[in-house]
Parts: sequence; structure tokens; C-alpha cells
Amino acid sequence: MRDTKESRLLLVLLIAIAFALITVDIRGGEGSPVDGARQAAAAVFGPVENGVASAVDPVGNAIGAIRDSGERHDRISVLERENAALKARLGSDDRNRSRIRQLDSMLKTAATGQYGIKGAEVIAIGAAQGFSWTVTIDAGSVDGIRRDMTVLNGDGLVGRVTTVGPNTATVLLANDPDFTVGTRMERTDELGFATGQGDQPLSVQLLNGKAKVRKGDRLVTFGSQADKPFVPGVPVGEVVRVDPSGGALTRNVFVRPYAAFTKLDIVGVVVQAPRTDPRDTVLPPKPKPTPTPTVTVTVTPSAEGGARAQTGAPEDRDQAQDREQVQDRDRDPGGETPRADSTAAGTGRDAE
Repeated sequence: MRDTKESRLLLVLLIAIAFALITVDIRGGEGSPVDGARQAAAAVFGPVENGVASAVDPVGNAIGAIRDSGERHDRISVLERENAALKARLGSDDRNRSRIRQLDSMLKTAATGQYGIKGAEVIAIGAAQGFSWTVTIDAGSVDGIRRDMTVLNGDGLVGRVTTVGPNTATVLLANDPDFTVGTRMERTDELGFATGQGDQPLSVQLLNGKAKVRKGDRLVTFGSQADKPFVPGVPVGEVVRVDPSGGALTRNVFVRPYAAFTKLDIVGVVVQAPRTDPRDTVLPPKPKPTPTPTVTVTVTPSAEGGARAQTGAPEDRDQAQDREQVQDRDRDPGGETPRADSTAAGTGRDAE
């Protein structure tokens, strides 16, 4: 349409009519005269609007998702990092508590035996040394560690130092087949030599083939000359099996070591030997045996001249005796049973 005087006049007229209709509609409220026209227009154009919205909404949602995806990704990354940090913290707390318990137990063992120790942490297992049972600790010559020093933990003997570097050292574990230590029996003082057998119990050969050994006997280190490589009194293990000597000069005894060689963490290297042999003082107290309940059977004479057996604890027997005394009193209110035979005899003599 060209911009002419008539077109401008028509546009002004349409705008005036639109304002008039809006004014009438607002003043009319629910009874507006244009309400019917509005409903008719809604019925005609409503489906068209819904169709257009259905076609356009997925596009709009996709655009919004693309716009927000970066922010959501950043938030997920933050939550994942926080979750990983919490898991690491929980795991670290558990490990720290375990290390504190190990350190506390080791310090108590060292204090009881009067051992001067240098604490260390196991940082590697000895794959580089072939098939030997060895571990590497994070203490070396700069920490005062020397070759042939005793290594222990809170449970007992761990091994001995074999090689030393400036900051690390290698420990040969007590269960290695090349490991041998002199032992002394707690109860009888019988001497022997314990040898490692890998993941099997230690094999101990006693010098006295006729020595009396029983399951549960405990062994400690006998000690070496000048306390190298072993100081005395370190707990070694507990007897789990004894083989008969069979006429041999020595006797084989199998001992379960106190130290768990597959889960070592905190250990102590004995850098100063005790002034005196601690003997058996480093061994943990033996558990007290649980008393076995006993049953006592007693025989109590009854009022009918027979015997009645009572079984049970002392309290049960006392209650049973009290019941019998009550029954006797019920039968004899006077407290005594009348002696009818003697009375009758006396009366007969008086009559005579």
C-alpha cells in the first residue's frame, strides 16, 4: 500500500476503533459486549497457537539446555571433586587411627623391654631381592640404622636389618627360609633355633630332644653376642604343633609368629639394647581361663525314712531344705514328733 493521505486516515481510524473497543471491554468486565468475539477468536486461533508452541518449544528447550550445559557441567565437576575429597579424608582418618594404634602398641613393647628404638614405615616389599621375604623401610644410616639390628613391632619379632642405605634399609623378615634366630621357651627355658618357612609356621628345633613341650607354650628371642643381630626377650610366637622326636637328637616344634608379615606398616629398629635381659616380661599377659560350671549332688533324708537326691547349685539346695523344714513343721506343730511308744509303755507300768 502506498503512503497516501487516505491510507494514513484509515490507519488513524483503525487505531481509534481499537482503543474504543479496549475501553468498552475493560468497563464491561465479565459482561463485555466483545466477550463473544474474543471467545470466537480464541476458538479459531487457539489450536494454531498450540501447534506453533509445540513446534517451537523443543527448539527453545534445546537452546536453553545448550546455554545451561556449561554451568551444569561445572557444578557436576565441583561435586565430584568434593565427593572424592570426602572419601580420601575418610580413608585417611581410618588409616591414621590404625597407624596410631600400631605406634602406641610398639612404644609399649619397647618400654616394657627397655629397648631404644627408631620408628620407621614400611614403604616397599622386596621384589628386587628375588623370592626372599623382605621389606624396605624409610630409615637408613643417617637415622642411625646399621646392619644386623633387630626389627620389631607391637606384636613381636619382625626380622633383622640386612642392607642399609642413606635413607632406606632392607629388612629380612622372620618367616624367610634363610632367617634363623635363637629362642628360649617361656615355661621351661628350653633353648632352640627358629627358622622361617614362608607362609607356614616357624620351625623350631629344640636342643633337648626330650624336652616337654605343649601347645600354647610361648617363645622369646634368646639374644646374640653383643646383641647383634638379636636382642633378648622379644616375643617370637606360640607353639601350635609338636612332632615326636622319633629317636632324633632334636625335636621339631611349629610356632605361629606373633607378627603378621603380610600387613606390616609401622616397625621399630632396636638401636640400643636393654641393659638387662627382660626375659619374659615383654610377652603379653595370658588370657584367664573361663571357669567351668560344676554340678553337686547331695542326698538328704526324708521324713518317710527314705532318701531324696538334690541336684543343682547351692542356692537351689538351700531352698529345697527350707521347704522340707516347713513341711516337717506342718506335720508337727509342736516342733517335736510325739514318742507314742515310750509314753504308752510308761502308762502301762503305772497301771500295774
